[in-house]
Amino acid sequence: MAQQYPEWIWQNGSIKPWAEATTHVMSHALHYGSSVFEGIRSYATPDGAAIFRLTDHLNRLFLSAKIYDMALPWSHEELAAACRAVIRKNGLGAAYLRPVAYRGLGGFGLSAETPIDMAVAAWPMGPYLGPEALKNGIDACVSSWQRFAPNTIPAGAKAGGNYLSGQLIAREARRLGFGEGIALSSSGLLSEGAGENLFLVFDGVLHTTPASASILAGITRDTLKTLAREDGIEVVERDIPREYLYLADEVLMCGTAAEITPIRSVDGKQVGTGKAGRVTLRLQELFFGLFDGRTSDKWGWLEQV
Repeated sequence: MAQQYPEWIWQNGSIKPWAEATTHVMSHALHYGSSVFEGIRSYATPDGAAIFRLTDHLNRLFLSAKIYDMALPWSHEELAAACRAVIRKNGLGAAYLRPVAYRGLGGFGLSAETPIDMAVAAWPMGPYLGPEALKNGIDACVSSWQRFAPNTIPAGAKAGGNYLSGQLIAREARRLGFGEGIALSSSGLLSEGAGENLFLVFDGVLHTTPASASILAGITRDTLKTLAREDGIEVVERDIPREYLYLADEVLMCGTAAEITPIRSVDGKQVGTGKAGRVTLRLQELFFGLFDGRTSDKWGWLEQV
């Protein structure tokens, strides 16, 4: 089925028809991956459409741009207004938002000074790993591709070029018949999924890999850590060997797109009971409860459109 695109998009300060949001084929970002971006969701809540942790996402966008010496030409407030505007203009409630900043047409060298162009798109998107993934979980595999080593590419920046690694991991997994791939770090310890953070559960305790494992320290990851601790679930950040994927009571992936997805097997080995476990189900309940009122938003994470 052909992709259905939204009607409107924000680009460089104004909303325009989707088809008119163009850039030159010789733009720096197209050749060198010089872009930073965010993935954000809005949800339909009892009080209307609300964007989840918009401020935190935009803060990270500016920090990613700082790492790559990209001076963004629009302010935090202007970009927040653009996010709200594209949701309203396209008549969306629940939606996925993609703010992106990239080096446009200018010089042709790696260090060339170019204009910084920006866009914000919004479109409807269901569960990233498939309509049944949130309920039934997925089968994952450990990828033959490792994450980049520290001091090579900054994993803490959400940069376009970083996702070449994720593409290799995800496409290998799909080719082999798995729902998603899991990467090891250059040390041989667990890192993260192709585009998701990892949590493992042992005896009711939630374990996750640290920032030093070449992960993007995700905002959904931070959300789950906060919700878990608030609910009395212990959270531990530590180095985790690969084989612990096979020994864990539960394994789950999380991210803006993937939300909270159980992993029912890794490398053909069943995880726990082969379905979402008690801690995973509780985290799903707490997370999705933010959007229907079951979980109190005491952190101000929901920002109304």
